[in-house]
Amino acid sequence: MIKSILCAIDISNPGEDAKVLKHAARIAQMDNAQLDVVTVLPDYGMSVVGSFFNQDHHDEALKAAKTQLKEEVANAIGADTKVRHIVTTGKAYDEVLKVAKEAKSDLIVVGAHKPDFKDYLLGPNAARIVRHSKASVYVVR
Repeated sequence: MIKSILCAIDISNPGEDAKVLKHAARIAQMDNAQLDVVTVLPDYGMSVVGSFFNQDHHDEALKAAKTQLKEEVANAIGADTKVRHIVTTGKAYDEVLKVAKEAKSDLIVVGAHKPDFKDYLLGPNAARIVRHSKASVYVVR
């Protein structure tokens, strides 16, 4: 029985992950599981690009991403659905795996997006999540 589901979406293309959210919500409803939805902002880290942005910029980006995440979830599965919204910063696959471990997720739901020729079956983030996750992974095409 699944108790906790983590659904990872990319908010940079509004509406693109609606199908992923609907699958995750349906599974959560079947098992009466906690549904967590995560999106990951890129981390400029200590690169040259990162030096152009101050902490206020990062905080504003997190706030805007949280608002957009809530809108995406509400548009796809309804505003009344009980969901925990999570916004993190870093590499998408690393952060999804970290959040899944912290939340003790039994299942991770991800989409397989825009594959290049070299990774035709899965996108690079989905493939890494599948390879390294300790939880089961459900990939939505």
